[in-house]
Amino acid sequence: MTMRETLDRQRQAFMAELPVSLSARTDRLRRAAAMIADNADRFCDALSEDFGHRSREQSMVTDIAGSIAPINHAIKHLDHWARPDKRSVQFPLGLLGAKAWVEYQPKGVVGVIAPWNFPVNLVMGPIAGAFAAGNRVMVKTSEFTPRTAALFEEVVSDYFPSEELAFFSGGPEVGKAFAELPFDHLLFTGATAIGRHILHAAADNLTPVTLELGGKSPVIVGRSADLYQATERVALGKMLNAGQICLAPDYMLVPAEAEERVVDGLKQAASAMYPTLLANPDYTSIINDRHFQRLNDWLDDARAKGATIDQVNPANEDFGSTNARKMPLTIVRDATDDMTVMQEEIFGPILPIRRYDTTDGAIEEVNRRPRPLGLYYFGRDEAERRRVLDRTISGGVSLDDVIFHVSMEELPFGGIGPSGMGAYHGRDGFRTFSHARAVFKQAKLDVAKLAGIKPPYGPATIKAVRRQMKG
Repeated sequence: MTMRETLDRQRQAFMAELPVSLSARTDRLRRAAAMIADNADRFCDALSEDFGHRSREQSMVTDIAGSIAPINHAIKHLDHWARPDKRSVQFPLGLLGAKAWVEYQPKGVVGVIAPWNFPVNLVMGPIAGAFAAGNRVMVKTSEFTPRTAALFEEVVSDYFPSEELAFFSGGPEVGKAFAELPFDHLLFTGATAIGRHILHAAADNLTPVTLELGGKSPVIVGRSADLYQATERVALGKMLNAGQICLAPDYMLVPAEAEERVVDGLKQAASAMYPTLLANPDYTSIINDRHFQRLNDWLDDARAKGATIDQVNPANEDFGSTNARKMPLTIVRDATDDMTVMQEEIFGPILPIRRYDTTDGAIEEVNRRPRPLGLYYFGRDEAERRRVLDRTISGGVSLDDVIFHVSMEELPFGGIGPSGMGAYHGRDGFRTFSHARAVFKQAKLDVAKLAGIKPPYGPATIKAVRRQMKG
């Protein structure tokens, strides 16, 4: 069945089902969770094959448990999310018993274009919100993770008819055709440059779009920070999935006098977590040869332009003698604006460090770059923390940690400007995939006449106008 035929069948089934009961939504959510739980081992195997090597325990945390948890959260809270919101009514139409409320209706068919870095989690998270809202879903998986994509296509029919959930795989041409379909909502997770194309493709159909992009998420280390804690948490976040995370800390801003201690802390933390790398089952490979070469080319560029490159290689392993595509944490000191690592989102275990003299200087550094998906601040100085929050704009923030605001289901997850458009997760995801429908119920009496807004106009009309203008 073609993508267009699937869309038409899903929409027909959706319209025939209206209204979509909470029990039907809950049943779909439970089947979605079962699809992942029942096949957890197979998904972990497929993920590792797609990456060349991917930590099994990491996959269980990020892609298996990380997919089921938001589904269970939606099941638990669905009844509350779906309740109509009562709204106040205003004079004069609010006289004598008029009522107003908002109902959350499903939109219809939601399209999801998923990336390769978390190719289960970033499929199932949007599905949780879309199913909770009462929609049907079509998913375009990444061509960079073909085994995971094939497994989705294999197992989905055991849990869902294609009228409820369907998967499609293929390269850029399939992705382009998918984005051009007249969905009722489209969510894309991926690179900013591709996000622009997705937005153009959706425009012809006036399809509402949520874009989850990325950017260079900064870490500001305040002078009051616990450097041991800060460097350990940055190293943990940077090396998770080998840095292939849209929210990974992309560069660090550190007080000039603390740079040496920050570098030492990063090295100690990385060495403690990963005493070896090449044969370490906990450490993930770079996804493919193209991205591995890209990262090495960017390091060559930085080195040629005067950077100091520190590889954290505690066991002195020979990375040049293997095709495992494993890359150690690589610290880039003296990083300058003309280096590619300071111009592009890195998406790998490379961490530039920049010095600052004042907090306002660090804030200015953040603000002269495109608005990032995440921003991270470490420090105990409450006034400085407040100043960083007030004077910067980003999709989200983690304080005294990195990345993990994304795990809070009741916080909206999304970017701003070049890092994204719209948000989802939890209640915010339910509302993203719902239509907030305004409903007004008028009283039985002739309110228009009583309020003076029914011709012939007269003194009552003037009185009503004056009252409205007073506020």
